[in-house]
Amino acid sequence: MSRLKETAAVYETRPLPEGKITFEEFLAWCDEDTWAEWVDGEVVVLTPAARKHQRIYKFLLFLLEAYVSKHSLGEVLSAPFLVRLPEMLRRGREPDILYVSNEKLPFLKETYMDGPPDLIVEITSPESLARDRGEKYVEYEAAGVKEYWLIDPDRRQAEFYRLAEEGHYRTIHPNEEGIYRSEVIPGFWLQVNWLWQDPLPSVIDCLKELGLI
Repeated sequence: MSRLKETAAVYETRPLPEGKITFEEFLAWCDEDTWAEWVDGEVVVLTPAARKHQRIYKFLLFLLEAYVSKHSLGEVLSAPFLVRLPEMLRRGREPDILYVSNEKLPFLKETYMDGPPDLIVEITSPESLARDRGEKYVEYEAAGVKEYWLIDPDRRQAEFYRLAEEGHYRTIHPNEEGIYRSEVIPGFWLQVNWLWQDPLPSVIDCLKELGLI
């Protein structure tokens, strides 16, 4: 069964809540297979991802997981897994990928992260682009997410934002070799052109370049 059909089947048997609900009620309603977010008390169902999105998502997830695990830096998680942003924002977002440093591991609950992770990666689709670049950019900045990567497979464009001391995001560009170096994941770097190769490069080959194997 396709993810689209699976998603449709879930909401046929488990209808969306009516009206506004609390975050705790939202957690009780959704389960580990539910792709939805909590926005100002309302449930927002997410659109299933396209194949191109899925490929880049898996590539980055495997790469980040391997690096973080090798260096015992924390934990890498992926959707569906909620991030509860600070109370003032009234948001429960579901990033594609999030990295939680060892320092912030105590904020990880069984089904959600209670507060901002160190890094969030969103891989855009035509449906999510405005939300990822607009609403979520503002929310992640206000919440104190230290790094935000916005990956657009359709435009072959990667944007990297880093939280400055004054609490606002600053755009960080890859160097002249096209390499982006993370600040929150010590020693990790990404050759941005890897993301646009078809087929994508072998994760094993990339891990060799990172010096992991």
